[in-house]
Amino acid sequence: MLSSIGSLHDRITSGLRFRLTLTYILFFTVLLTFLGVFFRQTLKSLYDSQIRNILEEEWGAVRGYLRIEKGKIIWFYDREDPEEAIIIDRLKQIYLLTDQNGAVLEVSPKYEQLGIESPKEIRENLRRRREAIWTTRKGPDGVTYLIREGMLTADDDKPYFVAIGRSYEEGDRIIEQFTRYYSVMLPLMIVTASLLGWFMAGRALSPIDDVAKTAQRITGANLRIQIPPRGADDELDRLIDAFNRMIERLDAAFQQTKQFSTDVSHELRTPLTAIRGQLEVALLAAKTPEQYQEAILNALEDVERLSHTIRALLQLSQAESGQLVLQKQPIDLSALIRGLMEQFDIPAESGKVKLTTVLPSYCTVEVDRIQMERLILNLVSNAIKYTPEGGSVYVSLQDKGRDVELIVEDTGVGIPAESLPHIFDRFYRVPSATTEKSPERGLGLGLSFVAWIVREHRGTIDVKSVPGEGTVFTVRLPRGEVNRVEPTLATAERVERNAV
Repeated sequence: MLSSIGSLHDRITSGLRFRLTLTYILFFTVLLTFLGVFFRQTLKSLYDSQIRNILEEEWGAVRGYLRIEKGKIIWFYDREDPEEAIIIDRLKQIYLLTDQNGAVLEVSPKYEQLGIESPKEIRENLRRRREAIWTTRKGPDGVTYLIREGMLTADDDKPYFVAIGRSYEEGDRIIEQFTRYYSVMLPLMIVTASLLGWFMAGRALSPIDDVAKTAQRITGANLRIQIPPRGADDELDRLIDAFNRMIERLDAAFQQTKQFSTDVSHELRTPLTAIRGQLEVALLAAKTPEQYQEAILNALEDVERLSHTIRALLQLSQAESGQLVLQKQPIDLSALIRGLMEQFDIPAESGKVKLTTVLPSYCTVEVDRIQMERLILNLVSNAIKYTPEGGSVYVSLQDKGRDVELIVEDTGVGIPAESLPHIFDRFYRVPSATTEKSPERGLGLGLSFVAWIVREHRGTIDVKSVPGEGTVFTVRLPRGEVNRVEPTLATAERVERNAV
């Protein structure tokens, strides 16, 4: 029981919802504390400003009501007027009047409790003439008082020292009350913010929970599950979209793996079946050494075919998994193509195919030589293989500035429109791609290699084909960091290798 409770506690406290809620709580705690301190200081500042304004008004009243004639102090007001009597009584509550030497002429009892300035302090204050002096003092009752001190000139031009004060008691009581109420309300506001944060975090994370639940339901058999978008076009919608795209890619990868497994099984089963059949026939029917030798030779041919298939699969797998790294270097692509075309003289002649090359005298490109040879050999051999007798194959290289363009064009059987999107897929073979001279089709891996080579060189490949008329492969490759030599028409080379 205790272990299950502890496990539940760990699961809750380690969850993203708990961490987001905790972040909300910390944020609101800091914010509300700051606001409380800010409002408290603002309230205190406003009350202090109000007290100062009141004292300034009362200082003006003192100057209006107080007269000193020949050393005699006279409060000049209408004693029959109760309002003026109240004003004078309020002025005298915290009040001090001395002469220029600091001798006390009048003082209120409350001011005496606060402490009367020394004669030296009074003389120092009178030197400032009419400048107001503000001080704060704490009385014996613990209440703070604000004192406004200054100079008052009598009728005989003698200076007198006057000080009046006001109590902060009411302001301190208001501030203390605000502090007490806010301290009580702060925990309630934090608890409310915590509950609200927990609820909002739950709502915000519900799409992520949907993603997690969907991910748990995904298996190899149901990779078509999609999470419906919320329509808010926010970060969560982008996460859902990315997750759905990932599922689509996984589904495509699984389908490709399935197809790959099926194709591999088929390609490996055919030669193995042939080898087994030939050996069984030889075992049962062969009677002479020549018959055994013929059976073994036929089996070896099928073993070689099987080895070729396995090597091609391994190389393509290494290429697509990143284990095969290009070794780029500047090479003369014209010279490379010129040398490779010599290998096709005999196949083109035996197939009665006219092979034409148009190349610049010099064209430097930064590529992997081995892979580029493979690309050219695959494209040209396919063109010759699927071009009937009397047809032609045209190979050209053109300098396009920062890019070069390799074109392999034939007048062969062509490729149906429905097959064009799939010709670079592994093991895909065009259903109608056969000729009298080439009744057997290849493994369907050559163009997969071509597509990978072009992609790794950051180039593009385009295919146009019309069934019965021919096919054009256009490969465009970046030149790379090489010095470009401008070809001219005079340096272009056209070679017709086989006349029909």
